Amino acid sequence: MSSEDEKENKKAWEKGGAKYNSKSYSEYFDPCQEAADRSLRCLRRNGGDKTLCSDYFEAYRECKKQWMAEMKEEKRKQGRWW
Repeated sequence: MSSEDEKENKKAWEKGGAKYNSKSYSEYFDPCQEAADRSLRCLRRNGGDKTLCSDYFEAYRECKKQWMAEMKEEKRKQGRWW
C-alpha cells in the first residue's frame, strides 16, 4: 500500500472516528463503513474477483485494526474489560 493510500486511510479514520467519538456509548457507528462500502462496490464492479480488490480490503483491515486498538485503549482507560 502506498503512503498516499495510508494518508487516505488515516483521513477516513479521523473523519469517522470523530463522528464515532461524539456519540454516546450506546450508539453504534463504524468509522470504517466507508472503506467497507468501497470494497463491496469493487467486488460488484469486478464480478466478485477478490484479487482485483485487494487494496480495498487492505484499507478496510487497516482502518478496522486502528479503530479496534483505539477502542481497546479507551475501554482500558475507562476501566471497562468487556
